[in-house]
Amino acid sequence: MSAMARLKPKHFLWEVDGRVAKVRLDRPERKNPLTFDSYAELRDMFRELVYADDVDAVVFLPNGGNFCSGGDVHDIIGPLVKMDMKQLLAFTRMTGDFVKAMLNCGKPIISAVDGVAVGAGAIIAMASDIRIATPEAKTAFLFTRVGLAGCDMGACAILPRIIGQGRAAELLYTGRTMSAAEGERWGFYNRLVAAAALEADALDMAARIVSGPTFAHGITKTQLNQEWSMGLDQAIEAEAQAQAICMQTGDFERAYKAFVAKEKPVFEGD
Repeated sequence: MSAMARLKPKHFLWEVDGRVAKVRLDRPERKNPLTFDSYAELRDMFRELVYADDVDAVVFLPNGGNFCSGGDVHDIIGPLVKMDMKQLLAFTRMTGDFVKAMLNCGKPIISAVDGVAVGAGAIIAMASDIRIATPEAKTAFLFTRVGLAGCDMGACAILPRIIGQGRAAELLYTGRTMSAAEGERWGFYNRLVAAAALEADALDMAARIVSGPTFAHGITKTQLNQEWSMGLDQAIEAEAQAQAICMQTGDFERAYKAFVAKEKPVFEGD
């Protein structure tokens, strides 16, 4: 196991507070674009998070009034047009590995979105488990606007599952901005809150999650992701096995004893 509180990233801000990790991209003067280095460092952080014993949830927060403006035009897109196919495939696999690492980290992820969340910024929000936004948030999967396909970093697989095939197709073909109101109505955003309350609301949600049975939360996240490719019979059997595992935990016994004593259970994550 590892202690992630000691992490000192070079390309994003990181803080662990009460078993909740807070992540902010740190280029607010340019609306927090990603670079080759920040992509790779975020991917590596989520890969390591699987083994962390001091973090039970992650919250992506905005910085300077914006979430993320996607891949940096000068630092990423410019160099990409000069690369050969082998180099390009290495890059696109690396960005895809970032999403895989988010999905497989075993910890619930909350994105708190304000300002722009476009391109890879929209993907980060999409790959999170819970999304909260301000009414001013602007979200766009704008890959077609730079001459690319909408199928980037899992968008064609994940986005239709969140908002439906037709709505996802519209956003991915046109690259248009999805307003915060649309995002909430379509189920992309769980709710909208005022900008002044956004961070507190997201951290409160994270605190509620980490106060629960965190081992079981990891099982829930795994099943949510793995059952995408299962038939109904497979999914029911997988959940039977997963729940049997959770029934062996101390948290299950603690919940029972608290119920009998008419007390609120205190979960310890084991």
